[in-house]
Amino acid sequence: MPELWRCSAARMECENLMNPYKLDQNGICRMLCSVRNIAVVGLSPNPERPSFRVAQGMQALGYRIIPVRPKVTAVLGERAYADLASVPEPIDLVDVFRAGEHVPAIVDECIRLGVKNLWLQDGVIHEEAAQKARSAGINVVMDMCLWRDGQACGRCVA
Repeated sequence: MPELWRCSAARMECENLMNPYKLDQNGICRMLCSVRNIAVVGLSPNPERPSFRVAQGMQALGYRIIPVRPKVTAVLGERAYADLASVPEPIDLVDVFRAGEHVPAIVDECIRLGVKNLWLQDGVIHEEAAQKARSAGINVVMDMCLWRDGQACGRCVA
């Protein structure tokens, strides 16, 4: 299915009419330029898993990766935490590698913690939770890959 965009050249912003949670490249770069710490929910310590490869790629671009996964002590040289509330420092963006059914609880935690950016990876979709996050002032990207769609921005670390 083709994507349908409505763009305002005056504001240099585009809206995907088929999926309002998909940003154009300018929107992705604006978001990533405001980010330093990325909490990756569901980050696997297995180098063969997509979550590991995406986090490793973002780490190589200079972003601080904060693994969020119970029963894991560290991933990619960073201490892991059981949940977002356990992270002792500010989180600029939460990247989610969990099934859609887990997204509402993650959104509630993001709202409680004042997280400003939420990225739901390819295939992670929960429209109602995404709308709740947007209503709470959180920038939401859904059903896109942070590494694939964000690497074109290069080293744009806040």
